[in-house]
Amino acid sequence: NTSECEKYACSPLPPYLEDSGCVIEEDDNGGRPLRDVCFHLLKLYSDRSYELDQLLDPRSVTPDPLDFRLSWHLWEVLRALNYSHLSPQSWGVLNTSYAAQLESEGLWEWAVFVMLHEPDTQ
Repeated sequence: NTSECEKYACSPLPPYLEDSGCVIEEDDNGGRPLRDVCFHLLKLYSDRSYELDQLLDPRSVTPDPLDFRLSWHLWEVLRALNYSHLSPQSWGVLNTSYAAQLESEGLWEWAVFVMLHEPDTQ
């Protein structure tokens, strides 16, 4: 509840934004501030119903918004830990985006493996 000039610490920004100062990067998808993936994991630990879309956003790890490598693997770990409150649409986008990324690198076998995790068999 302090003003911008009275903040005593910088926001938990992703590593690629750490040297930019205390600037809060706004998310284009709803105006949420962009935070580091570790911050989101701590929030999820303290609140099991914390929104997973923010946590799995690739921009919380990398400046490339189309790099879904860590996001997909992190989602698979969270699923193994019984976190299941990601919407089927977001889950599908995560799977297809990572599969497309793998296919564009010539790793179509791994893209097929990723698509085997698709929740909607249709």
